[in-house]
Amino acid sequence: MTPIDQPGAADTFDPLRPRLIRVAYRMLGSVADAEDAVQDAFIRWMRTDRTAVREPEAFLRRTVTRLCLDRLRSARHQRETYIGPWLPDPVVEEAPDEDVTLPLMLALERLSPLERAAFLLHDVFGASFEDVAATLDRDPAACRQLAARARDHVRAARPRFHVEQQRGLEIANAFFAASRTGDLTALGAMLADDVSIHSDGGGKRAAAVRLVRSFRHVMKLHKSLAVLFRKYGSHLVRAGFVNGLPGFVTMEADGEIQTTALEIDGDRIVAIYITRNPDKLRHLH
Repeated sequence: MTPIDQPGAADTFDPLRPRLIRVAYRMLGSVADAEDAVQDAFIRWMRTDRTAVREPEAFLRRTVTRLCLDRLRSARHQRETYIGPWLPDPVVEEAPDEDVTLPLMLALERLSPLERAAFLLHDVFGASFEDVAATLDRDPAACRQLAARARDHVRAARPRFHVEQQRGLEIANAFFAASRTGDLTALGAMLADDVSIHSDGGGKRAAAVRLVRSFRHVMKLHKSLAVLFRKYGSHLVRAGFVNGLPGFVTMEADGEIQTTALEIDGDRIVAIYITRNPDKLRHLH
């Protein structure tokens, strides 16, 4: 019997699939790419002599991470030529994943693939540096240095003030109502002075090709958007947490959905993340 014929591959793999997809998504920022990487890992798992694997989860996490590293290296060029701001695919959940929020995922984009892997595996997923070293084919001391460098780079992306889940959803719902009805007074009361808008259309839907920065510019944009919302409509599909941040999913006038995530510091919105690229929203349909 060849390894690929051995029974039980799926019995071991399927319970681990959600966790492996979580690792891959945090590495890649793409739901489709994460699912592809995990499926590739399953094919390799079927071809492996599984009787020689003592810890299937560690083995599979190592396999998925290495597949993601290969994908990350090729993705760097794609990100450099991307039209407008790049945002990770939105994952909408009832409760937030506070370990890896959207600002942190953007900070991870500035790291090398190895720094990103070392940080995620050790700081987020709790792997020992010995396990990280085996995954990255580096010695533990080098992995500690990779994780430490990553930690220094992403420290600023950690929230300064914790926002209670219910309060975050209240602010998200209030923001939706004020922005869609054109209540600029209520909208302005929610925004920080240095608020910014990151809008990802990927060149496929209308979106700002540069970050919109400052209270004045964000309010000016929303004054224009309010006219469009009143004329063409924008309907709330659901509120929830988008990549760990309070936000919502809407159906827009062009028949496409979009997500909005709000980074909140205290009671003020400091950043607005809008994903409109249809390629990044397919899994939400």
